[in-house]
Amino acid sequence: MLLKETGVNKNLSAYAFTVSLMEEANIVVIGAGVVGLAVAAKLSERNEGVYILERNAKFGQETSTHNSGVIHSGIHYPPGSLKAKLCVKGNLMIYEICEKYKTPYKKLGKLTVAIGEEEIEELEKLKRWGEENGVEGLKVLEKEDVKRFEPNVEVEKALYSPSTGIVEPDELMNYFYAKASQNGAVLATRTEVTGLRKIGDDYEVSGTSFGEKFAIKAKSVINCAGLYSDKIAMLIGLDVEKLGYKLHYCKGDYFRLIGKPPVKMLVYPVPKGPGLGIHLTPDLAGVVKLGPNAYYVDNISYEVRSNEEEFREDVKRFLPCITNYQLTSDFAGVRPKLQGPGEGFRDFVIRHEADRGLFGFINLIGIESPGLTAAPAIGEFVSEIYENEIKR
Repeated sequence: MLLKETGVNKNLSAYAFTVSLMEEANIVVIGAGVVGLAVAAKLSERNEGVYILERNAKFGQETSTHNSGVIHSGIHYPPGSLKAKLCVKGNLMIYEICEKYKTPYKKLGKLTVAIGEEEIEELEKLKRWGEENGVEGLKVLEKEDVKRFEPNVEVEKALYSPSTGIVEPDELMNYFYAKASQNGAVLATRTEVTGLRKIGDDYEVSGTSFGEKFAIKAKSVINCAGLYSDKIAMLIGLDVEKLGYKLHYCKGDYFRLIGKPPVKMLVYPVPKGPGLGIHLTPDLAGVVKLGPNAYYVDNISYEVRSNEEEFREDVKRFLPCITNYQLTSDFAGVRPKLQGPGEGFRDFVIRHEADRGLFGFINLIGIESPGLTAAPAIGEFVSEIYENEIKR
């Protein structure tokens, strides 16, 4: 194992590990977003030789930090799905982590709002789903009750979910990284995996680390590569088209509202299309973000492409006073969706691929929202698969 000086980095201290020919590892986790870090933190509690390989200069530079930072309650996902179960469990776990380790968060509560009759029916469905998923405290509010919560919101009804909140993704990842590091796990940044093959009972993971070739022999590999997870699956020889593992990039832009915040809680429209709709999210400082919208793209970029007037018109349906506010472009994110344009719900893929000749290889593909909320629960879920099905 080599140490390479990388300059001051608040997440990694002044040094980061790089790997060289030929390292040996027990478990290699590919990708150091919030999910990869949570998986490594949990696996390293009971296992030595855990490596985390990250292509960027520090962890969490893609989907994990280009999102709303919302701690979801679990109302938007069909009962019985992994998204539902892991979101509800992760919601509780994140609040426990934040309380115990003083990680900044706010349990603001959320209003999902309905304007017409069709949307009221959808609101009732979300309430049923949430209750089946074990979300507590859900309540449908009439117009007058909504006004008591948020005087500027103009709707017919709203679904109140008190367990929704916000967290700073960087701080949450700092927690998982610190835990993994304390357990002896090694994070190698600027380390991109370009080769992956099964050799006997082990795997050879290869690529470049700080511009130099590397190869690691590993007993198990966990694919947490986020936006690139389908490409990692292809490297090991899986047919992503046939298996339904091919990812579709769904981009979302955000705008920031200038002036006194018009809302104190999160306010969401009834979801339509590939996302959850342009919503209002106060951050930890109280500044309100609008977004994201959702549109499919062929390439990953983080440039805001949307028009602020489109955002204003969309939000004006339930927040008329938005016309009095100035908006400024903020940032953009890209979601790794398994469903393409016009396609229905797709669940997380979290799967040990032993039956496809890949004993010890676990795929995590399509980990989009509520991936941030579900991260600690995903870590436990993957650890259970490893301990029960793989550990030798």
